[in-house]
Amino acid sequence: DVCHAYQLLRKGGLKEENIIVFMYDDIAYSEENPRPGVIINSPHGENVYEGVPKDYTGEDVTVGNFFAALLGNKSALSGGSGKVVDSGPNDRIFVFYSDHGGPGVLGMPTSPYMYASDLVEVLKIKHAAGTYKSLVFYLEACESGSIFEGLLPEGLNIYATTAANAEESSWGTYCPGENPSPPPEYETCLADLYSVAWMEDSDIHNLQTETLHQQYELVKERTSNGNSNYGSHVMQYGDIELSKDSLFLYLGSNPSNENFTFVGRNSLVPPSKAINQRDADLIHFWDKFRKAPQGSPRKAAAQKEVLEAMSHRMHIDDSIKLVGKLLFGMKKGPEVLTSVRPAGQPLVDDWDCLKTLVRTFETYCGSLSQYGMKHMRSFA
Repeated sequence: DVCHAYQLLRKGGLKEENIIVFMYDDIAYSEENPRPGVIINSPHGENVYEGVPKDYTGEDVTVGNFFAALLGNKSALSGGSGKVVDSGPNDRIFVFYSDHGGPGVLGMPTSPYMYASDLVEVLKIKHAAGTYKSLVFYLEACESGSIFEGLLPEGLNIYATTAANAEESSWGTYCPGENPSPPPEYETCLADLYSVAWMEDSDIHNLQTETLHQQYELVKERTSNGNSNYGSHVMQYGDIELSKDSLFLYLGSNPSNENFTFVGRNSLVPPSKAINQRDADLIHFWDKFRKAPQGSPRKAAAQKEVLEAMSHRMHIDDSIKLVGKLLFGMKKGPEVLTSVRPAGQPLVDDWDCLKTLVRTFETYCGSLSQYGMKHMRSFA
């Protein structure tokens, strides 16, 4: 999805020097990739990997580097290409972030994760520095609404949309067994529903005439998946007024789309069955297991992966439940752990306390990992 976003911006006429890419970069040449050197994020998609700059990859994809790049602070970088958002008071900034998430937290391929309070603090610092005119933030992650809800104030000239509200997961799409499914040789979901919704919309429309608000409505409809159990609620935060802006100001526009009349309906896409983003790894292991020949080392390996993933999940779930019962008693424990604050309130007031608690848990009970982030609300 990140590679697709890069291609979209380039086709929209953005200059190479104005685009910064963070990606772990372990897909193209992974031994699990059936087309080495090629990345697709839709069943008939083109290679989105071609020409993508590797500004920050592998161990350089960190919270510290992301914040430093956003703030234009070269001295705070470690590793990577050294490229930063060197913006001024008349510049418009677009950020697309896609990773795992949980209440109040965003994943990174490295540790530590990114906390909502820190991200919003960085956005406030960027605003105070007067180094942008407006900023649009598209966020793909589970519980992504919790990153801005009750935290992102109005008046920063920031408009954010998220793949999900503060208490639901986001969804993977183009998964094995779905319709449309990936090419038969693939054993993984190819994309995320919210991400392809905004990008496949941008790929064909004239972005000089389509507004952020129009895209928000389309993406919201497609991502809710007919309000089925296989979708999430796309949310908007910050300065909603900015959504009157045309997309062209942030994404550019592909000249070949100039004659495309804006269609208010998602004529493009029938509802599909999506996969809860947290289960995407299980789907992969299971599909791999299903397809591998009986008695082959590959089948045995896939079976081991499924069992290890399941036991890791059970270990985390059981540890959290146990802590809850020890602290609040057998009856109250489960209740306290699942309680949600009223809408509009941030996940927690004391973020330092939350971080300390998570660190302590991880020290004694093992890493939360991508799956364990779902329990952040219990910690809160």
